Amino acid sequence: MITRFVLLPLAALSASPAIAQSAPAAPPPVAASAGVPAPVAPKPATVRVTLQTSEGAIVLELEKDRAPITTANFLRYVDQKRYDGMTFYRALKVGEGYGLIQAGVRNDPKKLLPRIKHEPTSQTGLSHLDGAVSMARDAPGTATSDFFITIGDLVSLDADPSKPGDNQGFAVFGRVVEGMDVVHRILQAPTAATQGDGVMKGQMIAAPIKVATARRAN
Repeated sequence: MITRFVLLPLAALSASPAIAQSAPAAPPPVAASAGVPAPVAPKPATVRVTLQTSEGAIVLELEKDRAPITTANFLRYVDQKRYDGMTFYRALKVGEGYGLIQAGVRNDPKKLLPRIKHEPTSQTGLSHLDGAVSMARDAPGTATSDFFITIGDLVSLDADPSKPGDNQGFAVFGRVVEGMDVVHRILQAPTAATQGDGVMKGQMIAAPIKVATARRAN
């Protein structure tokens, strides 16, 4: 059985209009002391991983601080070399220049680690923007090894507590920082019309793209 996920309808993005306020304006902020710069919030810690594929290298930057559970899980697969030899096996083309590609060990019992707790985007503050790296799952809390990379903004995959049923979305935990050209090539790989189960039928790459190694980047 292949880990799957259902692609939710693509939501249109719209900016919320500002609401006029009749209350008096707030007083201006107190200026910083002369010569003392205002404090800058530290950037959340990240870690980089390089996937060496048959189409070229893809470098991922993983959100160690903002998505700690999901990132730690991914790094266990990397550090234990469980991702070596895996494939990108799915290419879902939503539209011109939009879609996602999916990879993982495909429930190989010799390589699978235990399932992990779900980290929704409503908790992490991350989103399925172009190049986002996110976990495939069935119900929340069932993710193991399989993950996907988005091509184009697919924010309909974010958590949305206002929706009924399973509204937890998928767990974004990083983004592609190098190799989006490789990602685009994989998305365009020919798919087999009769392969795949359920919603994944017709989305399976006819000749899966092999990942030789997955390693932390220097």
